[in-house]
Parts: sequence; structure tokens; C-alpha cells
Amino acid sequence: MTDVTPAVGVVIAEPDPIALDWGKTALVIIDMQRDFMEPGGFGETLGNDVSLLASAVAPIGKVLAAARKSGMLVVHTREGHLPDLSDAPPAKIERGAPSLRIGDPGPMGRILIRGEAGHDIIPELYPFAGEVVIDKPGKGAFYATELGNVLKQHGIENLLVCGVTTEVCVNTTVREANDRGYRCVVIADGCASYFPEFHEMGLKMIKAQGGIFGWVADSVAVLKAMSA
Repeated sequence: MTDVTPAVGVVIAEPDPIALDWGKTALVIIDMQRDFMEPGGFGETLGNDVSLLASAVAPIGKVLAAARKSGMLVVHTREGHLPDLSDAPPAKIERGAPSLRIGDPGPMGRILIRGEAGHDIIPELYPFAGEVVIDKPGKGAFYATELGNVLKQHGIENLLVCGVTTEVCVNTTVREANDRGYRCVVIADGCASYFPEFHEMGLKMIKAQGGIFGWVADSVAVLKAMSA
């Protein structure tokens, strides 16, 4: 049986504190997948140091535990494609110079292909039964997915957003959400990038100009507001 979270909590955030109705708030965890987080996955094929993403795991885990305890809607996303690559544009597959391209066999199965081990979420943050898992073919969680309908069905107005990478899938999803009228609070230490400077600038872009895309807070502030 879940505890009852207070109806409204104030998160100390930038550029300003924000009051959230927890009953209308969802936790959205972006792409915490083995293909991005572990050696041998897509992130490493691009020449990245995947260990740089590990810092986000513990903060996400703490917020996820609190969200589960409160009964908050939890949404996990996974970027990847159908086995026949019919939803993967050639321009995406051909881009860059990775050692393995999308669909190629790798140590955790075919790279970024749904159903393969590398496509799945890391064990530390693995979804509980009944939690929403959104499989997306693009960077944003709203494009070509059922996410918008899921949030509408649950009466969601606010999103707590975290995951990887800060400047790519997190930023894209927040911008999509902003255009759809959602109020987004990005959990700073629950996000990470292969490029620390991109992480920093990605957060600055979200909170700039009075919060043009949303708010930014650390996990401690979010947890404090949830337990107030």
C-alpha cells in the first residue's frame, strides 16, 4: 500500500521555486538504457566514455523510490528501433562514424534494437510491473509514441524529468513537453552527458529567460518537497 503524498509541494528550483500538485505530476526517466550506459553499447561505439553517465543513477534511484512510495505515475523511456529498421530513417543510421551502427550486432545484441539486451533499462532503475515504458524511435519522448495520451489519461500537468543525455533526449523531450503545455522540472543531478560542458549548458538553456523551457532543481530539493 502506498503512502499519500501531500497535495502540493514547493520545489526550490531555478529560476524560481515552483509549486507542484503531486497528483498531477509524473516522473519521466529518459533512456537509462544499457546501450547508452554500459561498455559495448551505442554510446561507446560513438567514442564516448560511458562512465560519465553513472553519476545520474543514484539521484534518479532516490527520486524513483520516493515516487513509487507516493503512488506517482512513473514513465520510463527507451530509444530504439524495430528489428526491420522500418522506423529508423537512413539519415539517422548513416550519421557520424560509430564503430557499430544502429542495427549492427554488438556484445549486448543488435545496437538500439527493441527486444535486445542493450536496448533495455539498466538493472538499478528497472521498471516495476505496471510502470509505463515508452519505446520511442527518436530523441523526444512525444514523437511517434503514446506518451501524450498516457499523460492525458492520468490528468498530468507537471513532469519531473531526468535521464540521459542532458543535451539530447532530455532537452528534446522538455522542449516537446513545453510546447504541449506541461510544466517541467529537470532534476539536474539526475541527468548526465558524455560531455560535461554540454550538461551544464543544457541545463542553462532550460532555465534561461525566466524558465523558457522549464525549471531546474537538484534531487535533494525535489525529495524535500515530496516529503514536506
